[in-house]
Amino acid sequence: VEFLYCDLASMKSIRQFVQRFRAKNCPLHVLVNNAGVMMVPERKTEDGFEEHFGLNYLGHFLLTNLLLDTLKQSGTHSHNARIITVSSATHYVGELHLNDLQSRCSYSPHGAYAQSKLALVLFTYRLQHLLTANGSHVTANVVDPGVVNTDLYKHVFWVIKVAKWMTAWLFFKTPEEGASTSIYAAVSPEMEGAGGCYLYNETRTKSADVAYDEELQRRLWTESCKMVGISDESSRVP
Repeated sequence: VEFLYCDLASMKSIRQFVQRFRAKNCPLHVLVNNAGVMMVPERKTEDGFEEHFGLNYLGHFLLTNLLLDTLKQSGTHSHNARIITVSSATHYVGELHLNDLQSRCSYSPHGAYAQSKLALVLFTYRLQHLLTANGSHVTANVVDPGVVNTDLYKHVFWVIKVAKWMTAWLFFKTPEEGASTSIYAAVSPEMEGAGGCYLYNETRTKSADVAYDEELQRRLWTESCKMVGISDESSRVP
């Protein structure tokens, strides 16, 4: 096990991390996008992005795109490289505001969090479409870990914190249990060659209807490329 530092809230840190990783000339068979914040007060990343959108979504969008070439080189016909992105059931109530992705007009911690998690699902489906169109031996899937007992809840209202403290043993998963579906997506033979899936409790299930909107997927991808400063090569793919 080797640790390389990467701050997903910093575009500079992400680019530096990718440079360090590439310098090792290692293959990349599995990428799990799992970093995130939840319902934090309104604040910005060092790049000026609203924190939920900047860290939860744009950080993973940039990281994945910068590592795509390595993933493509690492995957084979019989053993695809795998991208697993962790979303949340909160995406079902999320709304994507393409004209206000930074929640400048009206900030709601819950709304901003839900939007970032919906964006991750849209991103995964568009990514899988592009990978398939290019004939790449890479799959992209999105995971709902469930309600997990971690420090992610430190910014919620105190009433929710009390309820969590009282009921965690009954309703919340342990971190190990919460990781199980991500691990399943990463290594299970049953998921070999399968992409564009939404997984919950190691089972393929349906995501929010809006997540299947291909035009919305395309528009979000194009806007995301502009925001993180990379070329939009997807424009040549229907």
